[in-house]
Amino acid sequence: MVFKRLMQAMGVGGPSVETVLANPNCRPGGQLEGTITVTGGDHAVDISYVALGLMTRVEVESGDNEYSTNQEFQRQHVTGAFRLEGGQRHDIPFRFDVPWETPVTELYGRHLAGMTMGLRTELEVARAVDSSDLDAVAVHPLPAQERLLEALLRLGFRFARADVERGHIYGVHQTLPFYQEIEFYPAPQYAGAMKQLEVTFIADPRQLQVVLELDKRGGLFTEGRDVFGRFTMDYATLDQTDWAAQLDGWLRQSLQRRGLFG
Repeated sequence: MVFKRLMQAMGVGGPSVETVLANPNCRPGGQLEGTITVTGGDHAVDISYVALGLMTRVEVESGDNEYSTNQEFQRQHVTGAFRLEGGQRHDIPFRFDVPWETPVTELYGRHLAGMTMGLRTELEVARAVDSSDLDAVAVHPLPAQERLLEALLRLGFRFARADVERGHIYGVHQTLPFYQEIEFYPAPQYAGAMKQLEVTFIADPRQLQVVLELDKRGGLFTEGRDVFGRFTMDYATLDQTDWAAQLDGWLRQSLQRRGLFG
């Protein structure tokens, strides 16, 4: 009897949890829907709660060191406490809100190299260890994000990789403790002036803030420097702008001002 209680305290023979998403694809500001199934083990237990958490991989700079860590950035409890009998099945339907600033993981049906995103289900059992389940999630760009990325591809930029950096961008209102950088190899017409272009999106329900960072090439007697630009895309007037022309003009002007573009 003592051994059985010890095994129960360690979670052996306890409940299991499985989450099935109705659709693993979503957009920032949207929702994920599905069902969590909690199945009882060989003895009755008191469940403290069932919660969902959206997680991504984040790059962290600390002094001279840099490391990656998994970070939960949106959490939602889907139940309170309840009693689960041995062998009992308990189905919990849910709707999970996806933050507007959630990083994008897909583009034109392809996964963005360097990105990870998952929905973690946590089941907390009173006086025992918790059980968890992790499901991959695919985050597709908003129409405004698609429009800008399309413009870059039309100009000849090529996607390199993407990552998520912990921190805040100066002068930009953020609600999450990190931001995504989508990196592109330069288009041929800019290749002599820059090494790469990094794009960051900060979305909210009405507009999209776009931050561009040009990693400039250094010359024989000059150091390479980064150039930042920032502008806003209003969802209501999205179709009134030729974004490829807008980007081309901004890039040429920024580089010409610094004598890097003829």
